[in-house]
Amino acid sequence: MPNDLFRVAVIGAGETGTPLLRTLLDAPFVELLGVADLDAEAPGARLARERGVATTTDFMELARLGDRLDILIDVTGVPAVREALRREMLDSDNHHTLIVHETVVQLILSLLSGQLVRLKHDAQDY
Repeated sequence: MPNDLFRVAVIGAGETGTPLLRTLLDAPFVELLGVADLDAEAPGARLARERGVATTTDFMELARLGDRLDILIDVTGVPAVREALRREMLDSDNHHTLIVHETVVQLILSLLSGQLVRLKHDAQDY
């Protein structure tokens, strides 16, 4: 049965995450449960707070939402984040939440814009 409402969280609120967040925030069929970024003042984090969405600097808080979360989008491009998310899903036996990484986001944003969108990532350690 198709979803009427997608419960989503985003990790990464900078140059890649912010345009994605704008789109998610404007979609009536998306409930944005949270946004994580190491920089609490990242543009997407500020936007999320302005729109009443919880923000954190600890991305694992979002991963621990369990089956309340349908889709967890990671646009950090950081392999350590990707691995930590996989571990959390296995350790918590979470078979519900889908993890979507930056390559899928790049494809979706490119399809929406009708041209290849390049993602930008600052080097950050998590």
